[in-house]
Amino acid sequence: MPSTVPATAVVTPTRHPWAAVYRLAVAGAAAGAVTADMLIGPPSRVLSDWAIQSAIALTVILALSARRAWTAQHPVPTALTGAVMLYATITALVHHALLASASPPPSITGMPGTHPLWQSTAGHLLHTALPAAVLLDWLLLTPPGRLHLRQAASWMLFPLAYLAFFLTRGELLPSGARDRYLYPFLDVTRHGYKHVLANALLLGLAFYALALVFVALDHTRPNPVRHRRTTTGFRLRPPVG
Repeated sequence: MPSTVPATAVVTPTRHPWAAVYRLAVAGAAAGAVTADMLIGPPSRVLSDWAIQSAIALTVILALSARRAWTAQHPVPTALTGAVMLYATITALVHHALLASASPPPSITGMPGTHPLWQSTAGHLLHTALPAAVLLDWLLLTPPGRLHLRQAASWMLFPLAYLAFFLTRGELLPSGARDRYLYPFLDVTRHGYKHVLANALLLGLAFYALALVFVALDHTRPNPVRHRRTTTGFRLRPPVG
C-alpha cells in the first residue's frame, strides 16, 4: 500500500546563512536610523512619520526572516515580506518625488538644526538605502513566484490606517501647532478636506498599481536561488493506473 511521507521527511531544510546575515544587517540599520531620530526629536512627532512606522515594520519582519533563514525554518509569509517591501518603496518614491525638492526640506524630527549629521545619515538610510536594500533582498535572495494578486489589496490596509491616523492627529493638535500636518500634500489647513482626500485617493491608486507591478514582476523574474539536490533514500515513482 502506498504511504504518505511528510515533505520534511523527504526534503532536508536548508540554512541560508548569508541571507540571514544580510537581513539582520539591514534590520540593524533600520533600527539604528529610527533610534537616532527618536533621540533627537520628540517621540510623538517622530513616531507619527510614515518613514519611521514603515522602518519599524521592516525591522521586525527582516529580523524574523533572518532568524528563520539561519535556523532553516519556513520563511516568513510573503504577505508580510511583500508588504514591508512595498512600504519601503513608497517611502523612497514619496520622498524623492514629492518631498526632497520642498523648501524648506522636511525633517522627521521637526528639529532640522539639531545634530545635522545624525539626521542626514538617518534620512539617507530611511529614504534611500533601506528601500534599495529590501529590493535587492527580493531580487537576489528570494525565490520568485511567491507574491499573489490577492495580497495586493490587503497591503493597502496599512496606508489606509495611516491616513486615518494622520488626519485624526491633525484634528487633535491645536490649530497653531507646528508640524500639525507632516506632509504638505495632505495639509487640511492649507488645502481643505476635499483636496486632501483627492490627493490621498490618487496616491492610494498609485500604491495599488505599484503593488500589482511587484506581483507581476515576481512571476516573471529569474530565480536567483539555487537549491542543491538532496539524497533522501526515497525513490519516487509515478502513480500506477
